[in-house]
Amino acid sequence: MGMDLLNVMDFPILSLSIFLPTFGALVIWLFVRGDNAVRWAALGVSVATFLVTLPLALQFDATTAHMQFEEFHPWIATFNVNYQLGVDGISMPFILLTSLLTIICIISAWECIQTRVKEYMIAFLVLETTLIGVFCALDAILFYFFWEAMLIPMYLIIGVWGGKNRVYATLKFFLYTLAGSVLMLIAVLAMAFKAAPEGVSTTFSILAYMDYPFDFTWQFWIFIAFFIAFAVKVPMWPVHTWLPDAHTEAPTAGSVILAGILLKMGAYGFLRFSLPVVPDASQYFVPFMVALSMIAIIYISLVAMMQKDMKRLIAYSSIAHMGFVTLGTFMFTQVALEGAIFGMISHGFVAAALFLCVGVMYDRLHTREIGDYGGVVNVMPVFAAVMMLFCMANVALPGASAFVAEIMVLMGTFDASSAAQAHLSLSTKWVAIGAATSVILSACYTLWMYKRVIFGDLVKDSVKSMSDMNMREFGYFVPLILLVAWLGLYPLPVLDVLHASVAHLVEQATTSKLVAAQALAQAAPVLDAVHP
Repeated sequence: MGMDLLNVMDFPILSLSIFLPTFGALVIWLFVRGDNAVRWAALGVSVATFLVTLPLALQFDATTAHMQFEEFHPWIATFNVNYQLGVDGISMPFILLTSLLTIICIISAWECIQTRVKEYMIAFLVLETTLIGVFCALDAILFYFFWEAMLIPMYLIIGVWGGKNRVYATLKFFLYTLAGSVLMLIAVLAMAFKAAPEGVSTTFSILAYMDYPFDFTWQFWIFIAFFIAFAVKVPMWPVHTWLPDAHTEAPTAGSVILAGILLKMGAYGFLRFSLPVVPDASQYFVPFMVALSMIAIIYISLVAMMQKDMKRLIAYSSIAHMGFVTLGTFMFTQVALEGAIFGMISHGFVAAALFLCVGVMYDRLHTREIGDYGGVVNVMPVFAAVMMLFCMANVALPGASAFVAEIMVLMGTFDASSAAQAHLSLSTKWVAIGAATSVILSACYTLWMYKRVIFGDLVKDSVKSMSDMNMREFGYFVPLILLVAWLGLYPLPVLDVLHASVAHLVEQATTSKLVAAQALAQAAPVLDAVHP
């Protein structure tokens, strides 16, 4: 009833969710003076945005796979580019994840950011606009606009407020992601002309692309173009090398939003474009995607074990966990796909919390080197307990959200559908067994880091001077603790939201377009004769 009321009133809840942060940033830029006032104003804007996004969850109809809260307005009429928004059960949770993590990012930067505070807060609010926009866009040009615009505030956050090698890390991040995005734009333009209905020169509707029967050649090259763009963002091996550098140099809040949201955009792209738009090519590339996913899960986990910097270790851990996401995505089963999406949501909270833990210690000791710590539990017992909870979640201990995600991906992979298994010379059962080794590997590097940093004798004078968490720090950990535990113990509400949309996606991904494409090709000469 509530959703119907919003539709009747044509209330633009998605537009408000997208542009409220930027409007707030504009107000802060023009009218707010003083660093402390800027911090409170930015927090107020981020909280208001979160409250605006709540009706998306409270009034969401989980029984349908159709897009909801849709908005449509002509934008560039000459090229049939439209301002088209909508959310389904796949995209809606990521909007809430973005708005919640933005609040945590602003609170976490309250004391550690002391220079150009106004510019920092403005950059974060503009970044929130671009991230929510990606998850709402149903027009390919609008999607691309938000996808690329995200680079600007993230570039500034790392490049201005990052570490000593921030310029190198920022340029590497910018060039990697921009290079992949150029190919995505070429693919979008090609599809716009190919999928245009009769009498229209172009169409940029993502929903139209899902319905259009592209032949295999078109699907092959479209998949390649999108794969490069999305693989860089995930990131997948071997285009992952920008991520550890970006994480190492980014301020704490920058690492939180990078791991919590930006990595999810690549995997979301596979769900929104690759599987439903080019299903035959997606099935063709299953062995390739499985191979890259397994490299991420096993090899990158081994690389994480060798790290001496806590941020780099967690960054490599993120790549390994995202390997689970891409593996589940290309198994074409309901369970594996739901596990992959649930894993993205879970990782958004767990990785964000681990980077916040590193930030808490860095604010006191100004080093991220594991060897510079030891015996922290003796001076920061509350912090040690909090960090232990998130380390256990990173290991996918039963009762944590990551356990639900990984067990679903493993179950879905073990019993993969014919669409995936037909293209794998190796049984998916062996793939699942190989992926399960990550449970051991993640325990090795996570618990090794925790043991060396938290336990041991308190011998370093620098560590002796550290004080336990204050109320502000403890305050932003509380919602993350509650969410990780809630998703681990009672994941059903989130899975219920995903179910209808994922079932529809599985149907799209396992239904070949080749017969329809062949029929369309045979009908083309007839149509040309009728409409010369």
